Amino acid sequence: MNDAAAPAAPGPAPEGHRARQALLKRLADVVSLPASRINAFERSVVGDLLVEMLRLAEPKERLRVAARLAPLNELPNALSRLLLRDTPDIAGQLIERCAALTDADLCSAAQDTGIEHRLLIARRRGLSEVLTETLMVPGEPEVAAVLLRNATARLSPPGVEMMVGLSRDHPALCERLLHRPEIRPSGAYAMFWWCGPDERRLILQRFAVSREVMQEVAEDVLAMAATENWSDPVARKALQFIELRQRNRGAIEKSPFADLEAAIAHAARNGLSRETATEIAYLSGLKPLTGAKILGDPGGEPVAILCKATGLDRQGLAALWRALRRPETDDRGAVHPTWERVQQTWEMLAADRAQTVLRYWNWALSSALSPRLLQAIREGDEEAADPFATPERLAILTLSRDFRRPG
Repeated sequence: MNDAAAPAAPGPAPEGHRARQALLKRLADVVSLPASRINAFERSVVGDLLVEMLRLAEPKERLRVAARLAPLNELPNALSRLLLRDTPDIAGQLIERCAALTDADLCSAAQDTGIEHRLLIARRRGLSEVLTETLMVPGEPEVAAVLLRNATARLSPPGVEMMVGLSRDHPALCERLLHRPEIRPSGAYAMFWWCGPDERRLILQRFAVSREVMQEVAEDVLAMAATENWSDPVARKALQFIELRQRNRGAIEKSPFADLEAAIAHAARNGLSRETATEIAYLSGLKPLTGAKILGDPGGEPVAILCKATGLDRQGLAALWRALRRPETDDRGAVHPTWERVQQTWEMLAADRAQTVLRYWNWALSSALSPRLLQAIREGDEEAADPFATPERLAILTLSRDFRRPG
């Protein structure tokens, strides 16, 4: 607690106010009596009288009363409502020390006050999911940062989603958010696009999960779907995420290139045109939109993920890097740090885990797109996403800047 929030030292009372100060102290003492001395109704009536006096009292008088009441385990609601909406130094006496406050008290105060009060509440121990979600609604990065540092605060799934969205414009939140136990792969995979190199490495180490269990339980279902000629779009979309094969055999049959390696080799020699980039995406089992997002990423790690997921070797990775006309050495002839990081990313990832990340991106960035969602993406309208459709929410988060109309 800062010095401004500490109770003022008692001084001589102004002439004519001694009776007021004495009465405030006596009434606060009565409110503080144990249940064996005063019942709930009596305490409530005394609290109502105290509220009327405090509304006209000076700040230092309200501060003294707040400090006197803060240790209580039972507090009249009218009193807590008044003091929680007072100045931050007065409200902070209760917010920081009063165990009698309920989630309802604090949620209401968070909605009715300003950021200074919300920062105080965010530091309070043992915050519930309901309360942290309420604190996140105004979208204040300062409050989010305090909540992320509060190890005793519990974050709700909607609260985590709000933080993921906020981290897009405030990347300093990324590192702490990625270490929170409440974060899930869907949020981490979306954050990957605006995270720095260290956070990207953390995402791949922590959230690039295997699909082995899903493949085991769906092995016979894959055969059933093939027998049905993949006619069920719901099953087809899910099985495309689960199956082991990454490259698109159907695209290979239609492509002017013999395989993915040939397409990349052509691009390395001649430069990466829009048509060749589209072919590389299709041959890799991706939609062109996903491929464009990966190949256009300035950090380069998505390129390593693409190459590992599709079974390309080191030579294939180097050829695609050259096709993108990205530097392999710096001005002194040493390995360029970006290219070195891309190679390290390729080496650290297992193919199955790389496929999980790649397919999640493809699923989120393209499978949910519709005219309605494209309109929402162009306008940055995150509220337009179906609250139960993870791909829609992630598509808006990830693509809204790329699609936003100028001006």
